[in-house]
Amino acid sequence: MGAFIMIVGVILMIIIHEGGHFIAAKAYGMKATEAFFGFGPRIWSMVRGETEYGVKAIPFGGYVRIIGMNPFEEVPPEEENRTYRVASYGKKTVVVLAGILSHFVVALALLWFVGVVWGTVAIGDDGNAIRTTTVAAVSDLVPGTSDVSPAAAAGTRADDVIRTADGTAVASWDDFSAFARSHGGDEVVIGVDRDGAPVELTATLAVIEVQQLDADGEPIIDADGNPVVAEQGFFGVTPQALREDQGIFGMVPVAFSQFGEAAVQSVRGLWEMVLGFPQLVASLFGGNEEILDTVRPISPIGLVQLAGPLESTLQLLALVNIFVGVLNFVPLYPLDGGHFAVATYEKVTGRQPNVEKLLPVAAVVFIFLVSLGLMGIYLDIFKPL
Repeated sequence: MGAFIMIVGVILMIIIHEGGHFIAAKAYGMKATEAFFGFGPRIWSMVRGETEYGVKAIPFGGYVRIIGMNPFEEVPPEEENRTYRVASYGKKTVVVLAGILSHFVVALALLWFVGVVWGTVAIGDDGNAIRTTTVAAVSDLVPGTSDVSPAAAAGTRADDVIRTADGTAVASWDDFSAFARSHGGDEVVIGVDRDGAPVELTATLAVIEVQQLDADGEPIIDADGNPVVAEQGFFGVTPQALREDQGIFGMVPVAFSQFGEAAVQSVRGLWEMVLGFPQLVASLFGGNEEILDTVRPISPIGLVQLAGPLESTLQLLALVNIFVGVLNFVPLYPLDGGHFAVATYEKVTGRQPNVEKLLPVAAVVFIFLVSLGLMGIYLDIFKPL
């Protein structure tokens, strides 16, 4: 279900983005001759009025062709008054930023909807999510092995509420986590509530090695330069976070706050991707792949792979919309932000820039984006998340 929603969500994101440009252009009387989903060879199209609508073979984007947006385009004299280039600064601004704004509006709506329906994650004094004793997910395997996890073998299910461990009441997730860590290799009985009824689960906890961290969360290294590890027990469940009900109106400022945090992270991630581009390319040819742990392009294929429950899928779609909106706002040709920057330059200086000098920049940006897209597809197929 999550994969289907992600596919539909990405398609709608593209359509809404281009629809923003199209509606704004038509509202100001500009002539839009083409509105297509995808790039490359035509698969299907139809003409309605003065616009050809259709679908092309490569489904990674879309475009609306507004006459006069390409400064080198020759336009019949009788249609010059309907071109983008003769429009006022205000109209140009609305047309080029409408697509970006659509991403931000959709993201805010998704964040608000998720918060209203599922609530927001409660954060403790330590800045981390407050965890409950309700099971969110069950691990299939013991980490680093092909062995079935004790939780899966015992028949643990998502939404089980852990109440006891070997007859001792479990008041918090920390209680259960401490119990599991200290009982590696032992046969234990976990008491849970399942759909309101008590159930006892018998399991032999696995033993795993865990790297030790210092007070700052950094790995502890021994005198020989090797990481310090310790054995501990492993059951194989992750907890649900405590949720807070914000209400319909209370969720509005929360959604804006979440949006702001995600926008900042998107700017930082985009910058790191630019700086790490050479390492990204090298990683595909046998270079250091550690760069992929911090900076990695993701294609729609990867987004589908990441899709899960409805809540997390909608949150991911919100984050994707924010990132795409931030990316498009970069003031470089051929991005929407580049067109906005040129229009602003014309307004401030009263003269048109030499567009020919911008073409090399546009080519670099285009190659960069296409390269990221191709790398994302390659990684998502051969090195999936």
